[in-house]
Amino acid sequence: MTKGHLQIVVCGAGPASDVAQLVRTAHEQTWTAAVTATPSALAFLDVPAIEEMTGNPVRSDYRTRTEARRSPAAPDALVIAPATFNTLNKIALGMADNYATTSVAELIGRRVPTVIVPFVNAALARRLPFRRAVENLRDEGVHILLGSEHDWEPHPPGSGTERRHVFPWTTAFEVAARHAT
Repeated sequence: MTKGHLQIVVCGAGPASDVAQLVRTAHEQTWTAAVTATPSALAFLDVPAIEEMTGNPVRSDYRTRTEARRSPAAPDALVIAPATFNTLNKIALGMADNYATTSVAELIGRRVPTVIVPFVNAALARRLPFRRAVENLRDEGVHILLGSEHDWEPHPPGSGTERRHVFPWTTAFEVAARHAT
């Protein structure tokens, strides 16, 4: 028996290669998981390995009319990680220009508990559009792991590789699971 189903949306940033850590964490807590990737995230992923782990296809595009319809489990929680500067801003603005952002827009609208873990450098995080996007999403009930209260800060420009190894996958799951109940 599973406790819940976690939908994961991965963006094209260094930690995306390690999304299996989030899948394993969910499985350890008897949750199922499925992964959706932004188009740029696919280059970071071992898609066959993730599909084997989750038992679900990694979705990155809309189905064609000829593809078989398979209803995925309704998510109990959504984690968007790592979330890029671009994707976080698009989500806040309601821009749904690819399968991943369309899915996120719908799940937030359905009030599925949502956690976003940005992976941005400090220069990008200082930008007013980004700060407004974070504020607007928080006002909408989205949990954004960013700031000293979450022990996750933007990294100095050019230092993303070092930060990849401390990405808070487990914390993202814990926050999502806590809000799903």
